[in-house]
Amino acid sequence: MGKKGFKLDMTSCIGCKTCQIACKDKNNLDVGTFFRKVVSFETGVFPNAKMYHYTATCNHCRDPKCVKGCPTGAMHISSDGSVQHDDSKCIGCKYCTWNCPYGVPQYIEKTGMVAKCNMCQDLQNKGQNPACVDSCVMRCLEIVDLDNIEEDSAYIKDLPILPQSSITQPSILIKPKAQAFDKYFKIKEL
Repeated sequence: MGKKGFKLDMTSCIGCKTCQIACKDKNNLDVGTFFRKVVSFETGVFPNAKMYHYTATCNHCRDPKCVKGCPTGAMHISSDGSVQHDDSKCIGCKYCTWNCPYGVPQYIEKTGMVAKCNMCQDLQNKGQNPACVDSCVMRCLEIVDLDNIEEDSAYIKDLPILPQSSITQPSILIKPKAQAFDKYFKIKEL
């Protein structure tokens, strides 16, 4: 088994936030805490205004800055290549939150520790998909074996809204909408 990662077809995403809600429900997260978050972007001007959606979560990077910034080893790369968090080692210092260029790790006030997407390891261990993947009504989100996937030039890793992939080598493939390359965008709060 190779390195797992997410594959996102932005051309099919309608911004319904079902993946976000499924993740929030699966992880029993409090108000304001998200392990997956759908963000909508507006580009262009009337009469050529456009919109696209990006569903963001931990990219389980090959070179994760959160792991490098964690002084206790709580944030670590597991044997399957995913980036995991060990609550028993976390001291709540937030260094991982400051180091992640994607802003993924979340400090949980109630526990005094950090938490993030674990790629639904409990479900994957049973041969199931992560909750976000199975909840996607448009089937635009998948979990794939990145080391054994056929190369498809329609899928990329870099978008103007994201840090350069060379920084962390994120485990994500994105099929973008054309307007996702517009450097002039506005975040649309829905």
